[in-house]
Amino acid sequence: MPHEELPSLQRPRYGSIVDDERLSAEEMDERRRQNIAYEYLCHLEEAKRWMEVCLVEELPPTTELEEGLRNGVYLAKLAKFFAPTLVSEKKIYDVEQTRYKKSGLHFRHTDNTVQWLRAMESIGLPKIFYPETTDVYDRKNIPRMIYCIHALSLYLFKLGIAPQIQDLLGKVDFTEEEISNMRKELEKYGIQMPSFSKIGGILANELSVDEAALHAAVIAINEAIEKRIAEQTITTLRNPNAVLTFVDENLAQEYQKELWEAKKAKEENARLKNNCISEEERDAYEELLTQAEIQGNINKVNRLAAVDHINAVIREGDPENTLLALKKPEAQLPAVYAFGAAMYQNELFNLQKQNAMNYLVHEELLIAVEMLSAVALLNQALETNDLVSVQNQLRSPTIGFNNLGETYVERYANALLSIKLKALAQRQENLSWNEIQNCIDMVNIQIQEENDRIVAVGYINEAIDEGNPLRTVESLQLPTAKIKDVDTDCAQHYQDVLSHAKSQKLVDPESASKILWLDEIQHAVYEANMHSDKAKQWVTLVVDVNQCLEKENRSDILSVLKSSVCNTNEIFPECADRYYDALAKKKEQKSESASTEGSWLKLTLQEKYDYYYNVDSKERSWVPPESCLPKESWLMEKEIEDIIEEVTADYIREMMWFASEDLLLRFQATSSGPLLRKEYEARKSFLYEQEEHVVKIQAFWKGHKQRVAYISRRQTFMDHIPSIVKIQSWFRMVTARKNYLSRLQYFRDHKNEIVKIQSLLRANKARDDYKTLVGSENPPLTVIRKFVHLLDQSDLDFQEELEVARLRGEVVTKIRGNQQLEKDLNLMDIKIGLLVKNRITLEDVISHRTKMNKKKGGEMQILNSTDHQGIKSLSKERRKTLETYQQLFYLLQTNPSYLAKLIFQMPQNKSTKFMDTVIFTLYNYASNQREEYLLLKLFKTALEEEIKSKVDQVQDIVTGNPTVIKMVVSFNRGARGQNTLRQLLAPLVKEIIDDKSLIINTNPVEVYKAWVNQLETQTGEASNLPYDVTTEQALTYPEVKNKLEASNENLQRVTTKVLHSITSSLDLLPYGLRYIAKVLKNSIHEKFPDATEDELLKIVGNLLYYRYMNPAIVAPDGFDIIDMTAGGQINSDQRRNLGSVAKVLQHAASNKLFEGENEHLSSMNNYLSETYQKFRKYFKEACDVPEPEEKFNMDKYTDVVTVSKPVIYISIEEIISTHSLLLEHQDAIAPEKHDLLNELLELLGEVPNVESFLGEGAIDPNDPNKANTLSQLSKTEISLFLTSKYDLGDGEAIDGQSLMIKTKMLIIDVIRNQPGNTLTEILETPATTQQETDHATDMVSRAIKDSKTPEEMKHSQSMVEDAQLPLEQKKRKIQRNLRTLEQTGHVSSKNKYQDILNQIAKDIRNQRIYRKLRKAELAKLQQTLKALNAKAAFYEEQINYYDTYIKTCLDNLKIKNSRRSIKLDGKGEPKGARRAKLVKYTAAKLHEKGVLLGIDELQTNQFKNVTFDIISTEDVGIFDVKSKFLGVEMEKVQLNIQDLLEMQYEGVAVMKMFDKVKVNVNLLIYLLNKKFYGK
Repeated sequence: MPHEELPSLQRPRYGSIVDDERLSAEEMDERRRQNIAYEYLCHLEEAKRWMEVCLVEELPPTTELEEGLRNGVYLAKLAKFFAPTLVSEKKIYDVEQTRYKKSGLHFRHTDNTVQWLRAMESIGLPKIFYPETTDVYDRKNIPRMIYCIHALSLYLFKLGIAPQIQDLLGKVDFTEEEISNMRKELEKYGIQMPSFSKIGGILANELSVDEAALHAAVIAINEAIEKRIAEQTITTLRNPNAVLTFVDENLAQEYQKELWEAKKAKEENARLKNNCISEEERDAYEELLTQAEIQGNINKVNRLAAVDHINAVIREGDPENTLLALKKPEAQLPAVYAFGAAMYQNELFNLQKQNAMNYLVHEELLIAVEMLSAVALLNQALETNDLVSVQNQLRSPTIGFNNLGETYVERYANALLSIKLKALAQRQENLSWNEIQNCIDMVNIQIQEENDRIVAVGYINEAIDEGNPLRTVESLQLPTAKIKDVDTDCAQHYQDVLSHAKSQKLVDPESASKILWLDEIQHAVYEANMHSDKAKQWVTLVVDVNQCLEKENRSDILSVLKSSVCNTNEIFPECADRYYDALAKKKEQKSESASTEGSWLKLTLQEKYDYYYNVDSKERSWVPPESCLPKESWLMEKEIEDIIEEVTADYIREMMWFASEDLLLRFQATSSGPLLRKEYEARKSFLYEQEEHVVKIQAFWKGHKQRVAYISRRQTFMDHIPSIVKIQSWFRMVTARKNYLSRLQYFRDHKNEIVKIQSLLRANKARDDYKTLVGSENPPLTVIRKFVHLLDQSDLDFQEELEVARLRGEVVTKIRGNQQLEKDLNLMDIKIGLLVKNRITLEDVISHRTKMNKKKGGEMQILNSTDHQGIKSLSKERRKTLETYQQLFYLLQTNPSYLAKLIFQMPQNKSTKFMDTVIFTLYNYASNQREEYLLLKLFKTALEEEIKSKVDQVQDIVTGNPTVIKMVVSFNRGARGQNTLRQLLAPLVKEIIDDKSLIINTNPVEVYKAWVNQLETQTGEASNLPYDVTTEQALTYPEVKNKLEASNENLQRVTTKVLHSITSSLDLLPYGLRYIAKVLKNSIHEKFPDATEDELLKIVGNLLYYRYMNPAIVAPDGFDIIDMTAGGQINSDQRRNLGSVAKVLQHAASNKLFEGENEHLSSMNNYLSETYQKFRKYFKEACDVPEPEEKFNMDKYTDVVTVSKPVIYISIEEIISTHSLLLEHQDAIAPEKHDLLNELLELLGEVPNVESFLGEGAIDPNDPNKANTLSQLSKTEISLFLTSKYDLGDGEAIDGQSLMIKTKMLIIDVIRNQPGNTLTEILETPATTQQETDHATDMVSRAIKDSKTPEEMKHSQSMVEDAQLPLEQKKRKIQRNLRTLEQTGHVSSKNKYQDILNQIAKDIRNQRIYRKLRKAELAKLQQTLKALNAKAAFYEEQINYYDTYIKTCLDNLKIKNSRRSIKLDGKGEPKGARRAKLVKYTAAKLHEKGVLLGIDELQTNQFKNVTFDIISTEDVGIFDVKSKFLGVEMEKVQLNIQDLLEMQYEGVAVMKMFDKVKVNVNLLIYLLNKKFYGK
């Protein structure tokens, strides 16, 4: 590696012979070659250091620099430095050099070198210095590139763009080995070393006249420096031609001195270097100072003077003067900011005082000002409370903070903001660098403490898991944990509380972490301490009360209760005796029933923590003692509190009616006081409300005397009880019998009404039970049992399922048929268009029409013929292949990531065709909710992938043509979304088209021309107005303005109607389109978080309006928005009206005003702004839709519980194509070796062709039309019933959800026949014989019903086998399954397996929803099929229209040209019988007619020697063309009139024959028509 020598050793490592030794010629030549290598290494080091300064980046070592520059990355970065507008970082290939480091040079690396060359060209560097691209990439001449870099440095220095390159010749050392290696490298390539010393002279020679004047001015300056007269020197320096800046006359002496010393130093270096160079090879600028060097020395003197001035004003102490001095460009300091003037003054003054010389040199000022400016910007960001700017300033390398962690920048910023607010409150304008550094250090300390605390939390959690209370307490007492109020005596309780808290967190599904955090641990410690305090308080209460009772110390009971009870308000002194008596009575009862008498008290807190206290030894413990005999005779805390509360409540009730206000307040303070007060107030209010009745009661009281008589009479009865009993019995019997007979007769008279009442009661009971089923969180088993029959599948269910499946197939088939029919009709349009140009193609038109008819009738026959052969045949191997394809397509359908990756692996044109055929077919064009749900998941996955990988800017979605967006719009404008567009737009579009008076023309020139034409038509005379005018000229006419204003009014009126129809019909917009709009908005916002809401909504608008609705408004006939009759079309005025409306809505949706070319419509800009706000609200509401899972009630287990298997209708060609694409891109879409897709593809093997796919016997090998037959068979559609590769089955590993489903089926079978209140009760109670018999009967009925069920709707074999088990075996299997499910956490025995009952109740509820959705889907499919049939009918009408047209053409053809050689009806002369017609032309004649344009390699005067024979062949429209030269036949080519017409249709004007002859297509067709068809 090179290193600089000390100044005293600044001499060449190799140079002239400075000693007296005599060298031989060989030795001198060796010395010369070594010198050349050393000088080149010095130039490499100079270029390296200069580029490092420009790029602010470290380059490879000098000896490796040549190789490091070959990829052009550093050269392109250098180009970005001096030409940033031309070269951006994105344009640099392999900017991080990862590709280069991994696999070496790539041909695209040459793009970097080319960008460098173009950048130099853009700034005007003479091309004489440029290297070739191969000089760099192929290392043909690397010194030429280094030479160019030196020239570029000097040129940029003159322009003031870059610093001056250093002269390191003789100032750096290289080892002998490095110099020798470089010499060998130079000799190896035989490169002529360029003369680096002549760069200045060459630049001067290459300069323009102005540059030459500069050269002369520089020579004059050098001469003045030699004279050492400052006045003359300053005069030459101020010469404008010298282009020198910042020349100060006051510094003339300093300029003279500095320039003279620089010139002498350069002359000395040149003298040492030029000893071995001849006079002719020397450059003038080797001894003269260049303009750049002169400017550099002037800047140096100015800088020194500016530094002196800055030091002086700093001492003066005026911040404004200091700021002005720092701003001077001569000082060459970084930018300073006026708002930090005081800070600059104070900080620089302090630095100056700290300096021993009381003087700051330029380097010190540079560093200080750069740092202070960064601090000033940081303070400004803090004042504006701009958190992002604060973080960016903290990251700035110029500010130089220590210990700044990139991860915690946001935290530093927040801390600084709070400190800044405090400083502003104390009237401190700016934070100093030290204050900011202290804040950073403080935050770092906090972070360290937090990290230590996290470690301590980990130790605590480990101790909790270990279950060791002592270790848990030790970890809680760690200083770093900072846990407060830890008591070692509560170690066991801490362990219990913390373990409970952690177990609760583990089972909490919403918990993000499964360990206890610091606040949770501290809370648990506080809770445990509260438990301990409460336990001590309860112990005190129990001990004191019981001891008081044992001592029969009645007088102390009040003080004991007041000292131990939590709420002293509960204790009333007036009730002291009552308390004592009640407690003593309770204790006496308890003592009598006590069997054992120990010394331990056991208190339970929160029903889970036990606290033990020994009344004899005063021992306390949270751990059960070894011999724990309870003291059963003592009253416990709960009993004491209940007695106190009961006595107090009785006392309050007793005293409430005559208590004073003060006593009522005392009552209110007790726990039961408010309730009793409320009871008292209610009773009091009741008495006041019932005053009348109270009076009556009092009146009854007055009848006391009567009651005395009554008592006397009753005594008489008592004395004669036997007699009275007999009388009463007889009377009651008669009365009861009479009432019974009367009631019985009443029931018989009202039998119908009673039945209705009973039905009503039963209905109410059933309704209540159903409400319980639907609304209750845990419906009881008895309720579920009543509704379990709703889960049965009726015949109607199966019929509807089959009807839905049939309609889906018809819809898919009809969609595909219509698409093919539409393509054929489009091709027929072209054919008839070509027919209009040339009648000879009529036969081709008829042929195409015949093929269309064959397609309609032939495919069903083919489909039927292949049902019992090929892949659907009954052989085991074919069936296995079919099942594998079904599993493959099921996997592709349910896992959207595969197709999403596959789409982006293919070219766009190929992926578009793949989407239109295979993907939409795979999802049955979303013909049901399941497939729409899955298709939306695919759209979502693909769209997110496309945005993530292909969108670099927000506007790329608008300006580009994203694949997924195109796919979504195409799908929603298809058969399913077409009806929506018709409902949304058809009425208004029809209104616009039908309004003949509506004229909307906003083009001033067209309005002007129409007005002129109208004038001339009305007057019959030519007007004097010009016909061709500009927009501005047209607008000068009042008539034009009036017409434009009327058009604008009409336009606004019609646009408002269309807008209202769109915004008021949000519900009509397809859910899928709205959901994709929501995904698009969220995905763009996620990738570009800085994007505004308006930008996001514009993108949504681009999708919903511009891509989806706008084309339908502009061309309603092309999107089936309106019904068009065959041959009907929209005229130009109608289409212009629609286009104008669409244009205004498009501008409004994108918030784009009328400007520029549309300036004349600027009066509508206010209307556009208002419309945009309506659109904005509409787009925002459109994105507010639920997720597909919620919308369609779908999840990943839906396929397991549905009745029928999913089915798709797909052609053989599409199956083979999909198989081929998957194999082609297998590594990209399934990189994992054990991916399920790879397993299925391995089972399928190689891609079959159509014949092998169908199997032997499907095609007759001797069939001459075998290729056509195979082509037709490849388009045959087959139905695939999709299944997962891992369906449920015996012996297979099944997950918890699948086991849950099987268990539910078994439980349903059991509870049908065996009643019970809980599931546990049913499972534990043996079934009776009758229940077993009923169960067996039910299973036989189900088997009969299942035998009639279609194959695709049957349950799996394992479920069928489970259903045949006896009742008791089913119950045992249920118990086993429940134990397994409990282990997996799906159910719990603690709640008697209520979870699985809730699941069954949910299935019952969802069954009704599913049936309702199925009916809706059935109606939707019927509606879709109706629309598709209508569209097909339209196509048929179009075909009939074409048939009529072709028939007319045939009739005209026969009438007009009966001698035509074409026999369209197949009759006439046999093939080959007619005589071929021959036409001969020389090339000169054809050239004269303009048919022949030229012949390659042949002069025009030779055209007469070339002849062309044009012969009409037996095949219609086919011509043989023979070329002859001098009568010798050369070549022959065949022309097809159909090909010529298609070329004419596509706009091809010139074609080549024989690869040499250029002919005019239009004139050739004319010639053939004229000569062969008489046209």
